[in-house]
Amino acid sequence: MIRAFRLPRRLRLTLAALAAVSLGFVVFANLRIICAHRDHLYARIQDVPVRETALVLGSSRTLGNGLPNPYFVSRMDAAAALYHAGKVRRLLVSGDNGRRDYDEPTLMKEALVTRGVPASAIVCDYAGFHTLDSVIRARQVFGLDTCTIITQRFHNARALEMAEANNLDAIGFCARDIEFRYSIRTELREIASRTVAVLDLYVWHRHPRFPGPREPLPPIGS
Repeated sequence: MIRAFRLPRRLRLTLAALAAVSLGFVVFANLRIICAHRDHLYARIQDVPVRETALVLGSSRTLGNGLPNPYFVSRMDAAAALYHAGKVRRLLVSGDNGRRDYDEPTLMKEALVTRGVPASAIVCDYAGFHTLDSVIRARQVFGLDTCTIITQRFHNARALEMAEANNLDAIGFCARDIEFRYSIRTELREIASRTVAVLDLYVWHRHPRFPGPREPLPPIGS
């Protein structure tokens, strides 16, 4: 008779302890980010404090099936609305331009212009490969001291944590949420993203892929 293989008791206890610690850290990272920044998130334009510049976080314009990406559309609508309401005077659009045939910032700028935002009020950051890159570069490359970050609510809290850790005084304006049945996979992935963000910021001290050179934004109207 073949005996069932069992791990040694000490190893089983060690693995159980590691699993408990890992789960605890995931819970801690998510609660920290969600709870620490909920008072700095805004959903109504009339409630948003005025800031000179908004950092608009990028996404692809279309989905894999060629249909419009609702996250992209929602963020562009929110950024244009904030600009037209006089809550910001300039938009720094930050996204991925890692390939010649893929240029999120240019597509974001084009979408904003079609929504009535003047091209002169839009600045492109072509090295916003990840949220961390976009936020740190806004502070260190483009010289922002304060800003309003525009993205969906689930994403905004993580971006605000990154801003705080890099001495960027930021508030978040939440673009329209996507119906949960369509966004559940993204929402679940965000649990892991928040956990990695805490490690990136406070353990690994990760830097942007392209940290410079400095490109301070000119004064408004110059």
